[in-house]
Amino acid sequence: MKILICDDHKIVRDGLTQILQQLDGEILVRESGDGNEALSFLKTEVFDIVLLDISLPGRNGLEVLQAIKEKWPSTNVLMLSMLPQEQYAIRAIKLGASGYLTKDTASEELLVAVKRVSAGGKYISESIAESLALHLDKEVYLQKHDILSAREFEIMIKLADGKTLQEIGDELFISNKTVSTYRSRIMEKMELGKNTELTRYCLENKLI
Repeated sequence: MKILICDDHKIVRDGLTQILQQLDGEILVRESGDGNEALSFLKTEVFDIVLLDISLPGRNGLEVLQAIKEKWPSTNVLMLSMLPQEQYAIRAIKLGASGYLTKDTASEELLVAVKRVSAGGKYISESIAESLALHLDKEVYLQKHDILSAREFEIMIKLADGKTLQEIGDELFISNKTVSTYRSRIMEKMELGKNTELTRYCLENKLI
């Protein structure tokens, strides 16, 4: 089984590699520290599974996921995150991810998820399944933040957390002006005027 791990922390990649070696059969693991490097690997090699972190420098994991599913739709992608499942899981599944795990998941659960995904299945928790059913049932269940792009959603969360334009720009390797443009677009789509209103919305919808 060939597995590509995409995470910007070497210690996380090492830990995941060690866990994956417990799988039966021969396991070949490749590592990448960001989304662009992962996409470069996919251009030349075929992987059974991509373990993809959501919080990456530059292009975030959801953007990388979208690019993978557009270019290599048959590639199985299992998302990993330190973030609560409710924030990103539904969005990731809708974009084509085969599963979603938080990084505090027990190693046994990771192995079960990898086996299931490599066999063509999905791995989602019961809570995600219930939320996904609500989102896919009728448009009446859609919330304002569902219309945001992956990057807009990520920046919205950072703004709601009280981060400045400078801090967000530094984290995402983009300019303050670009962040400001995103903020204006987010506020327009969300029909909000102030950051405090955005924070209140995210709190009420359990996004932060």
